[in-house]
Amino acid sequence: MFTDETTIFPRAGNGGRGCLSFRREKFIPKGGPDGGDGGNGGNIVLLCDENENDLSKYRFQPHWNAQNGAPGEGRNKHGANGNDCILSLPPGTQVFDTETERLVAEVTKHGEQIILLPGGKGGLGNNHFKTSVNQAPRKTTPGKPGAIGTFRLILKTIADVGLVGFPNAGKSTLTRTLTHATPKVAPYPFTTLHVNVGVIYYEEKDEKILLADIPGIIQGASENKGLGHEFLRHIERCPLLLLLLDMAGVDGRKPAADYKNLLDELARYSPALIEKKRLIVANKMDIPAAAKNLAAFKKKHPETIVPISCTTGTGLDDLRHAIQKLVHAAKP
Repeated sequence: MFTDETTIFPRAGNGGRGCLSFRREKFIPKGGPDGGDGGNGGNIVLLCDENENDLSKYRFQPHWNAQNGAPGEGRNKHGANGNDCILSLPPGTQVFDTETERLVAEVTKHGEQIILLPGGKGGLGNNHFKTSVNQAPRKTTPGKPGAIGTFRLILKTIADVGLVGFPNAGKSTLTRTLTHATPKVAPYPFTTLHVNVGVIYYEEKDEKILLADIPGIIQGASENKGLGHEFLRHIERCPLLLLLLDMAGVDGRKPAADYKNLLDELARYSPALIEKKRLIVANKMDIPAAAKNLAAFKKKHPETIVPISCTTGTGLDDLRHAIQKLVHAAKP
């Protein structure tokens, strides 16, 4: 099951206690204190890992604990530090403190590491408390407790292109055709139930562009109808949006009405989505009714439109080049 939001309960490791010890060796009277310090507790560390796809493992295992520091020992031996607990997260994951609802961390680049919760500092052994008037101190300090917290993880997919459209417009077929992703394809709506991210390869320039296909949007998605609203967060980071229209009106819908409704739903979710560069893709041009509908659509919307047919492959090369050009123009 694809999971893009969940809650975790991490706990950093406690520091080890300081040691109370005195040096006792033959022929060395009054050896003095030699209690070592406790080790530091392990940290809770966030690691950005591009090999992670979602947050499902944290949904089924929400509790994560770092290792406690070992106590100090005699002969001034320092206790071992606790091992860190590494939480591998997919790029684009945001971490919110559930108590304050504040964004506390965000991982975006592969290999990036952030300490979410620090481990407790180890306690001091009695060797630290020796003075001229107290040659045999019996004082030590316990280790500090590790930090704990409750956090909500929210994944916002990092992709270059967001593919948006009504159910059964052909999004999954287009994703399969342009990329190496293999979303489910079937002749009925809502075959896409979670986000699919595919890679468009441009071998001539050794370049790749990430495309995110989200579940189909229906009218009222901004009011939590259907599946689209739940997944619209995954296109917030995309510099380019592809609006895929069924230009043949196979399901009895009008392309112009679909386009207006898509823009309305995007604007209701976030006005920033409307400000993004967008490309209209007219699909199913192999069906006779599509040509007439496209001519009428162009009269009302003189924007950049790329006519294609996922079935015959018509226009796909033009679409690939248009995507590449617009992504380069949209990226800062």
